[in-house]
Amino acid sequence: MNTAGHSEATAHRGLELTPFRGLRYDPDRVGSLASVTSPPYDVVVRPDGVHHLQSADPYNIVRLILPQAGTPSAGTEQAADTLRRWLEEGILTADPEPCLYVYEQRDGTGMLQRGVIGTVRVSDPAEGVVLPHEDVMPPVVADRAALMRATRANLEPLLLTYRGDGTAAEVVERTAQGAPLLAMTTEDGFQHRLWSVTDPVDVSIVQSDLAHQQALIADGHHRWATYRLLRAEHPSPSPWDHGLVLLVDTARYPLRVRAIHRLLHGLAVGDALAAVAGLFRVRHLHVPLSEALEALADASCAGNAFLLAGDGAFHLLDRPDPTLLARTVPTDHPAAWRSLDATVLHATLLDHVWHIPEDSPAHIAYIHDTATTVEKAERDGGTAILMHPVREEVVRDLARQGVTMPRKSTSFGPKPASGLVLRALEI
Repeated sequence: MNTAGHSEATAHRGLELTPFRGLRYDPDRVGSLASVTSPPYDVVVRPDGVHHLQSADPYNIVRLILPQAGTPSAGTEQAADTLRRWLEEGILTADPEPCLYVYEQRDGTGMLQRGVIGTVRVSDPAEGVVLPHEDVMPPVVADRAALMRATRANLEPLLLTYRGDGTAAEVVERTAQGAPLLAMTTEDGFQHRLWSVTDPVDVSIVQSDLAHQQALIADGHHRWATYRLLRAEHPSPSPWDHGLVLLVDTARYPLRVRAIHRLLHGLAVGDALAAVAGLFRVRHLHVPLSEALEALADASCAGNAFLLAGDGAFHLLDRPDPTLLARTVPTDHPAAWRSLDATVLHATLLDHVWHIPEDSPAHIAYIHDTATTVEKAERDGGTAILMHPVREEVVRDLARQGVTMPRKSTSFGPKPASGLVLRALEI
């Protein structure tokens, strides 16, 4: 890889945000803005979700972020051709001048989140500017990198959180009082609004607030790893030096933290339970999902706990054998990492008890929605592993120590809708 031109990166100590000319759908050329958006690529439940989104509108963004073709290479070329065609036809058009974007999400419960979309300088982990907290799967990074190379675009922003000094928040709040560029409500009930920030003074205020801040990757570890890979492939300066992000000041707008569940293909619940007999306490719960999750939350207060499903009932695993954990959990990490549910799941249950390879799509799927995980397990004869979410302060403390959590340990949200703003590197 060519790393020329990046030795000066260590001179930077904070987030470096840059305006860009965003690509956005022309509302006169599509059925509705809501019908062309999508959740982030890794949240879409394939293939059901892809088919649903494709049928919603012929221009749905899922045709770019999850192209469906016979081979991966055919898919990336298909996405590049589709993007090129949509640009030529005016389906997607570039805003006239570089800007930052204020993005708002609101739901029916009173939850309100606002942040700033821009491009941030891609930094190395040693700089301590952008903090990852999860490991990544190399095949997924390779897949995302192939797609970005082919399209020469950042198709969806990743989500970063930071704690600013409040000056950027003032710009965000003032901007949100004006008329938005777009407003829509997606089928999940979320309202989305977007504004542009073009005034040089306002842009400078936001940049100054961020210049001494570090950010935690809330969602998009694989895309950030992809940004770093592609930056290293291109001599600097180049458009690959920056990547598309949404930055949310969690001092003003705390995010929700949810768990990401596992679906084990080919492992029946009965077999999974037989293997843990004597290693965990197992309680069988013949209750609705909501009550089973309450039991999981209660058990998690006292230690590691997991909820298994897939056979029409729920099975609560807790109180693991301490000698089992001592044998299977690596000791070269802080105690907070060793006690994570995700650590025990991967090091003890997946690796040692069930012998499930964590990076094999044929054996394991990572699903955000709880009910969907259970339904798929019951339909396919597999085992759903339902997790309890970890607290944000635990995630941030580990990240600051340079310790990454097991892959797919957390789900921060709400996540930005894909399709509202894209970035073409050539524009």
